[in-house]
Amino acid sequence: MSIADGVVSPREFPTNRGGLCQKGWTSAELLTSPARLTTPLVRRDGDLRPTGWDEALDVVAAKLRALRAEHGPDSVGVFGGGGLTNEKSYLLGKFARVALGTSQIDYNGRFCMSSAAAAGLRAFGLDRGLPFPVADLGRADAALLVGGNPAETMPPFVQHLRGARLVVVDPRRTATAELATLHLQPAPGTDLALALGLLHTVVADGHLDEEYLAGRTTGFDEAWRIAATWWPERVERVTGVPVADQRAAVRLLAEAENAVVLTGRGTEQHAGGTDTVSAWINLALSLGLPGRRYSGYGCLTGQGNGQGGREHGQKADQLPGYRKIDDPAAREHVKGVWGVDDLPGPGRSAYELLDALGQPGGPRALLVFGSNVVVSAPHSRHVADRLAALDLLVVADLVLSETAAVADVVLPVTQWAEESGTMTNLEGRVLLRQRAVAPPEGVRGDLDVLQGLATRLGQPAERFPTEPEVVFEELRRASAGGPADYSGVTYRRLRDGEALHWPVVAGGPAGRGTPRVFLDRFAHPDGLARFVPVEHRGPAEPPDAEYPLQATTGRVLQHYQSGAQTRLVAELNAAEPEAYVEVHPDTATRAGLAHGDRAAVVSRRGRTLARVRCVPSMRVDVVFLPFHYAGEGRANLLTNPALDPTSRMPEFKVCAVRLETV
Repeated sequence: MSIADGVVSPREFPTNRGGLCQKGWTSAELLTSPARLTTPLVRRDGDLRPTGWDEALDVVAAKLRALRAEHGPDSVGVFGGGGLTNEKSYLLGKFARVALGTSQIDYNGRFCMSSAAAAGLRAFGLDRGLPFPVADLGRADAALLVGGNPAETMPPFVQHLRGARLVVVDPRRTATAELATLHLQPAPGTDLALALGLLHTVVADGHLDEEYLAGRTTGFDEAWRIAATWWPERVERVTGVPVADQRAAVRLLAEAENAVVLTGRGTEQHAGGTDTVSAWINLALSLGLPGRRYSGYGCLTGQGNGQGGREHGQKADQLPGYRKIDDPAAREHVKGVWGVDDLPGPGRSAYELLDALGQPGGPRALLVFGSNVVVSAPHSRHVADRLAALDLLVVADLVLSETAAVADVVLPVTQWAEESGTMTNLEGRVLLRQRAVAPPEGVRGDLDVLQGLATRLGQPAERFPTEPEVVFEELRRASAGGPADYSGVTYRRLRDGEALHWPVVAGGPAGRGTPRVFLDRFAHPDGLARFVPVEHRGPAEPPDAEYPLQATTGRVLQHYQSGAQTRLVAELNAAEPEAYVEVHPDTATRAGLAHGDRAAVVSRRGRTLARVRCVPSMRVDVVFLPFHYAGEGRANLLTNPALDPTSRMPEFKVCAVRLETV
């Protein structure tokens, strides 16, 4: 996309084919929004007051030095975002571990794709959202989409599925489900049982690809011992999905020449999300799909740099190149690139980091870049309380988000069109986003902010460069030899329009990139994919007499993430101005509510106020709330912070609630 004379014009591109959604074509409004922050703010006498950059950075650095001297380096935490460029993600991780010396860094991508990442690593030995180009989906004859609603969340993507017979798994009759050949509508939190049942049907109905299993996989027998007990009638009792629909879904996939299984947040954001995604991968493996051209398994990423943001070190357990921070060889490599003698070990995951703020042994200061945790984190009232307990909260943002509004220091930073940098999309393709307009006077880039703080903490300025291309050159060296190897990617190649999907190994056979990573072998040492035996456990918080309904959360077409930016765009806010709750008409009637009423949705953790929308296609035991709204409309006042034991993903997608009149 280019910007000239204030007009946004799309260009032909294989991922979106030149298309934009409503959020895309209105995004330029934020460049000149009166809500833009253009000067640093420091809290004095209870109020945020404008100040100069030097004073703001001096205040932050002085407090950080004092806390580290008294309480140690882990007294400072860092929280990043999946919308940061690769360069910012990389330098933020380096800043935390070198300038601060802290292990306490994680990011909001933990709330988005972490369960699929963990399941992909278990099954394939590598996590790349789509291990094939998005355009390959156009060659699929059938697609199973679990827990995703791209018709609303990323409409240009849907055109790639137009030629496939589509099976959608979702408790709601979403805009994507309306496009489907078959819609399976399980109760929230029962996806794993459904996946086990579909695997059972694959075997029972004679669709198992035994030649593929023998040549390209291992571990099927252990997975089958569990799936064998999930006969279709049992699955129907647990999930509500009819036996006939289960068999029809399997038949659509098995009889297709090319088929794909895709998962989204709906199947990941559970306390058993990693196992649930593993169950869907098992289904794909049983049909012989992964590693075949125009077929396979993939995860739909949820943020602007959802893939790249988790590869280069802003996650608690990772170093650049998707290396593990507890791997001695990885540590030695990165220490050599950074010119340091030591690195901290793994830290707390995102929610555990937020939960520890201000607690004994937890961070006493937090630096937030590119995230709005007051709205986006589960059990958000508790998170707000933890932020209030800090000695120092610093937020770098382009608007006064709900998190920035409670900070001690707010640093105004550039946004997408005002800076250059690379992003890595859901297919592992590295993209160069070049600066199109100058930022407002007084606004600095995140790289400038990190250098300003690092030098005040005693680091040499050259260790924290501010030019994105210089940072990327260091990222290339740091990632070299890692699973996400960018060593062969250069700004020159990207400017020339080369399509570079990682790994891109400098001087190696993968120097032209790897658009399809599993065609010859999977990334485990033996080259085989793993079936993972998993069992259904159900939601961490099932409904009961006091809270008889299940609430699930999600996105709408007009808003994005916490809504801090999209709620400032007049066209978007006019279309969806307030929090609402979708309810079956019978469920509303039993609660004494009607369409258009204000209702309270109450869980064990909090109470959300929302406008009732009666939707006949809703399950009578389920309500739905978008999570983009602030204040008393925060859906995450309700959600359960129960964590997946592997990915540490919170259970956003299901919690027990009741409806009350207001």
